[in-house]
Amino acid sequence: MSAAAIFQLLVLLVLLGVTVPPLGRYLAGVFGDPELGGEPEPTLGERLFGPIERVIYRACRVNPGAQQRWTVYAMSLLAFSLVSVLGLYALLRFQGTLPLNPDGRPGVGPTVAFNTAVSFLTNTNWQAYGGETTMSHLSQMLGLTVQNFVSAAAGMAVIVAIIRGITRRGSSTLGNFWVDLTRIVVRVLVPMAFIAAIFLVSQGVIQNFSGTQTVSGVSGASQSIPGGPAASQVAIKQLGTNGGGFFNANSAHPFENPNGWTNLLQIWLILSLPLAIPLAYGRMVKDRKQGNVLLGVMMVLWLASVLLISTAETAGNPMLTDQGADQAVAAQQSGGNMEGKETRFGPGTCGLYAGTTTGTSTGAVNCMHDSLTGAGGGVTMVNMLLGEVSPGGVGVGLMGLLIYALLAVFIAGLMVGRTPEYLGKKIEATEMKLVVLYIVVMPLTVLGMTAVSIRLGTVLDHSMQDVGPHGLSEVLYAYTSAANNNGSAFAGLDPATNWMTITQGIAMLLGRFGLIIPALAIAGSLARKERVPVTAGTFPTGTPLFGGLVTGVVLIVAGLTFFPVLALGPVAEALAMR
Repeated sequence: MSAAAIFQLLVLLVLLGVTVPPLGRYLAGVFGDPELGGEPEPTLGERLFGPIERVIYRACRVNPGAQQRWTVYAMSLLAFSLVSVLGLYALLRFQGTLPLNPDGRPGVGPTVAFNTAVSFLTNTNWQAYGGETTMSHLSQMLGLTVQNFVSAAAGMAVIVAIIRGITRRGSSTLGNFWVDLTRIVVRVLVPMAFIAAIFLVSQGVIQNFSGTQTVSGVSGASQSIPGGPAASQVAIKQLGTNGGGFFNANSAHPFENPNGWTNLLQIWLILSLPLAIPLAYGRMVKDRKQGNVLLGVMMVLWLASVLLISTAETAGNPMLTDQGADQAVAAQQSGGNMEGKETRFGPGTCGLYAGTTTGTSTGAVNCMHDSLTGAGGGVTMVNMLLGEVSPGGVGVGLMGLLIYALLAVFIAGLMVGRTPEYLGKKIEATEMKLVVLYIVVMPLTVLGMTAVSIRLGTVLDHSMQDVGPHGLSEVLYAYTSAANNNGSAFAGLDPATNWMTITQGIAMLLGRFGLIIPALAIAGSLARKERVPVTAGTFPTGTPLFGGLVTGVVLIVAGLTFFPVLALGPVAEALAMR
């Protein structure tokens, strides 16, 4: 890694260490005591935001005191999602006749509108279009930005419901989805995104209602300069681990990410909530060691991916080295593999950003992942194939890690011949069937759709620009990104064909709701159980040993599932470059 990349990583770690613990405490207060109906603590947040929330409840005719069974909670989530996707689809289709469209953008085509609506609904933000050349300002603000808020809030609401399932005893309820959604948007996402947007504007990220302007450069050549409300969307796309770019180049565009300070802020925004939620979890279950262990697992996996990608990219392209090209750091060059990199960031910072966005469900990019080395691109894929637990998206990251924790205690129970327990709740056949369902949905979606797409020749004939291992990697990456609700891409693949937009939309829905529903069912099952007393035979889950076991289970499950296809794609490509 370059000195600049190491410095930014160290600054980021210090910043996270200072800010994440108080943020975790604040989130625990917002979520409330899960054993007492989830009411928030009487803090400043309650006095400031409580009146706003009560207005929303009255307007939407929501009873904030009503508790929901897991089935009702899930149906509320699905109903909200259905209304959201239909509303966004209609907005995109008719944007040509709606206001705030200074460039006269026509309505989006049906398949791309479907793909985009599903993408932003599921917190994926996969973009089969160029932002500045396709979307009106109204679509960006009322459609995409709003979904960035509510899709992130929905993921956080689910993890709150799961925590209630773990902590409650003999209960049939998990809280109220509408209350959780409202509280998270009002008390967490809007204030943090507002402050972040102000900082971004101060650093040069644009925020206006201007259309595209044609200007003449110093050489006399004309250039089209796009405008629009970018800063407000950039703030929430990163904070909510969404990732969709206002511009086609995403966070590699200078209007979205102009300098090192904005780059650092964006990485912090991506990591802040996923890392704070485990600490909030520890407080809510009244055992901070539980949260610390899961946070440790996240940090180990994230740091490993960042270091591996940065090392691979700063080492340069071995094929160019064999041709005698000098890729070392020098006064006249940044060194390393500069293909697809912004010169103001370089390969080291690209590795930090890529490891962060693929370790979460963000998918924003400040360099083109298609241009990464075989090793660097392979790590970005592995990050997603782990199930987005390193540290994963807001809410769903901890959700996935808790599922692996249940699997880990089950394996440990088999090893010692005892019924597995997690936080005083017995893990029995019902929970394990749901755990298995949760774990197999994503691999079946990724591998199945990749195989079908290549076998039918649809992608080969109409979307792939490359052949061989890299071409396979492009297709595998696309469905991996969709099914894991990430949204980043290997840019050599054309995503705008009917086959890709429809099948990826299906993959996004399966990757979102095919996981959330089993997780809520597990929470509902655990909530009905009474706690069993701790004995000498109880396997401790608040120790580094358990953290190592969970890490091992995550790596083994992903390795056994995906190594064959990875060997044909990024591994083969990396070996071919030697």
